[in-house]
Amino acid sequence: MDLRDFRAMVDRMVTEMPPKYLDGVFAIEVSPKTVRHPVYPSVFTMGECIPVEAAEDPPPSRVVLYHGSFQELARERRDFDWRAEAWETLTHELRHHLEWRARSGELDAYDWAAEQNFRRQEGQPYDPLFYLSGERVADGVYCVDDDLFFDREVKRSAPERVEIEWHGQTFRSEPPPRPLPLYLALDGLDPAPVGEAFVVLRRKPGVLDLFRRAHPPTTERVRVRRG
Repeated sequence: MDLRDFRAMVDRMVTEMPPKYLDGVFAIEVSPKTVRHPVYPSVFTMGECIPVEAAEDPPPSRVVLYHGSFQELARERRDFDWRAEAWETLTHELRHHLEWRARSGELDAYDWAAEQNFRRQEGQPYDPLFYLSGERVADGVYCVDDDLFFDREVKRSAPERVEIEWHGQTFRSEPPPRPLPLYLALDGLDPAPVGEAFVVLRRKPGVLDLFRRAHPPTTERVRVRRG
């Protein structure tokens, strides 16, 4: 999709937005730029919500979508859906705007969790508890970019068996004896998850943790079975 058609599509999307979501938005723009992540060259910034210097409190902001970044992803993915990706980016940045005006940091925390999850996928050091800043989809279950994390606190070491509830079924597995925190990548879930699924075993926090040197997380693949 060329720049002119992309801009026209975004303009139509803006007319579909409820007016309250646009309150305080100074402008919604389409830029021809390609914006790469400052650390990960394979990741692109699709859009930004940028505060505008003004005397208002809270000040307004403008939203920018980067056409060049969309083009790069479209070249890499045959199934790239321009409208769906543009709509997701636009609503994401408008949510940034609304939460920023409401002085809420939830979306910033989620963005940080998504970056930590990418570091995990790339084999880079990451915060072992990043998923707690993701979307809470059930009691003790968190989602970050389609990956699911079943949070489990244990006393000192991995238990002999772990269980999760999945689509009305109980699935079990035996974790290997590894240091904590331990990420168990689950194979064999039915139906299969959209992304990856993990049980994260971590020691229950205590006062002595202030003086202990944190151990980097370990990841092991395990096969689950219906219990």
